[in-house]
Amino acid sequence: MTDKFIFRFVAAVSVFVFLVVVLLNRKVLPPPEHLPSFTIYLPKLNAILNGTCAFLLVLSLIFIRMGNIAVHKSINIAAFCLSSLFLVSYITFHYMAPETIFGDINGDGVLDAMEKAAIGSVRTIYLTILISHIILAAAVLPLILLSFYRGLQMQVEKHRKLVRWTYPIWLYVTITGVVVYLLISPYYHF
Repeated sequence: MTDKFIFRFVAAVSVFVFLVVVLLNRKVLPPPEHLPSFTIYLPKLNAILNGTCAFLLVLSLIFIRMGNIAVHKSINIAAFCLSSLFLVSYITFHYMAPETIFGDINGDGVLDAMEKAAIGSVRTIYLTILISHIILAAAVLPLILLSFYRGLQMQVEKHRKLVRWTYPIWLYVTITGVVVYLLISPYYHF
């Protein structure tokens, strides 16, 4: 496989995932009439997957600093697989479940003045974390894919240059994914 093919593949996958998430966000695709029972467990699963990925990413850094490339590689493959599973679970949840509004205590789909006053500045903090999480999650996908390609091809210098950007962004996205879940979970009404 040539670099040109890989770049095109990475671009295609990244654009496809981005478009699917945008379509789900805009509710272009009609959700199922009835919420499948497993759907209520997906947000917690997503947080567990994100938290586990964050842990694996830290372990990966430790092992590569120790010079253990084989373990570093295995851990990163596991983190990649868990992140892929997260993406499938995330898309499934956001396709099937109704939108959850941060601060909507009574679950009526509207954030009224009393609810807004009750949560105060926490909503601003939540939205700041959420927006940075979303933007960086979209940006890191092609970086992850390219970093993996470079690493698996043992193109060490190119891999290192990419990972200087990929690693902190991916780690931030996995950690903030857990934080977003912890902040929004009290407002799930299903």
